[in-house]
Amino acid sequence: MKIINVVGARPNFMKIAPLMDAFREYEDLETVLVHTGQHYDEQMNDLFFNQLEIPRPQINLQIGSASHAVQTAEIMKAFEKVVLEEKPDAVLVVGDVNSTIACGLVTVKLGVKLIHVEAGLRSNDRSMPEEINRILTDSISDMLFCTEQQAVENLRREGVSPDRIFLTGNVMIDTLLRFKSKIQQSTILERIEVREGSYAVLTLHRPSNVDDPEQLERIICALETVQRELPVIFPIHPRTQKNLEVWDLNARINEAPNLHIIPPLGYLDFHKLLEGARLALTDSGGIQEEALILKIPCVTLRENTERPITIEMGGNCLAGSDPERIVAAARRVLNGNGRSILAPPLWDGMAARRIARLVYESLTQKIAPIGMTQN
Repeated sequence: MKIINVVGARPNFMKIAPLMDAFREYEDLETVLVHTGQHYDEQMNDLFFNQLEIPRPQINLQIGSASHAVQTAEIMKAFEKVVLEEKPDAVLVVGDVNSTIACGLVTVKLGVKLIHVEAGLRSNDRSMPEEINRILTDSISDMLFCTEQQAVENLRREGVSPDRIFLTGNVMIDTLLRFKSKIQQSTILERIEVREGSYAVLTLHRPSNVDDPEQLERIICALETVQRELPVIFPIHPRTQKNLEVWDLNARINEAPNLHIIPPLGYLDFHKLLEGARLALTDSGGIQEEALILKIPCVTLRENTERPITIEMGGNCLAGSDPERIVAAARRVLNGNGRSILAPPLWDGMAARRIARLVYESLTQKIAPIGMTQN
């Protein structure tokens, strides 16, 4: 039996790594890794693949950047040839990027089983391109693997048949737990000369935040206040860096002495930085989850989140882009008023093995060797 696994952007790498490892347990299951090239920074891609011990993709479509429509169309055109040539029994997609929906559409139109990992997450904000990708991918998938119970309930409300829905845990947390000892060996704190627990870490990349000059300026206004009370380390996304230059906002950053911009980091260095932080400020979905497991209080710079479990467990709060709300949320953490942080059920490092077992059973009708949890 053959399964194609698709990655397109760096957040996908952390999700596919434990799955590729789990599929190796089944000798009669052939895996093919396809990289669409949606994120095409060769140096950063190589760094992530090496650090996460992901086998080199057998196929790289090298699509590159474009508008949503053009990028999705180009991925579909290229991926159709792959499916026709490889003749897989199933295609597995992860997350909510354009590669996810593009490859999903090709798969089902060619009559191949589609598997979606990280299904059922909803922000209920259809202005987010990722939300559209999630909804559409879930609606056409044959097997839907969920990280949390609310995702299961979302799918049920949308009419997805219960026998297609599986609660298996979070593969991103599999990766975080697996590489924890390697993360500990990172020397990033020494290299940038900060002490554990003495700083906040910031990530900012969503178009809704960084492609709107007024929105970005509001967030910078909040950061100018926060950095007076706690140094902020900011591994900057290329998109954000470009827009700071275009809108001449670099001067504001330079005048904030404790707001420190550093280049983008690899997986191990970034998670060492996150683990040592007193506070995380982010608009990333995955970092909300990882901060929860690392017990780092998180302030999310968005009005909504598709990961409400992070709020329910006490590790996250929504602050939007309003400077007063961001500063108030950060101060609550710094004053020790954050809620206790709990781990969600099944976020135990075994999600990928549960998924691999279910996929194997579905494709072969054989009984696989390890336990699983189903909704």
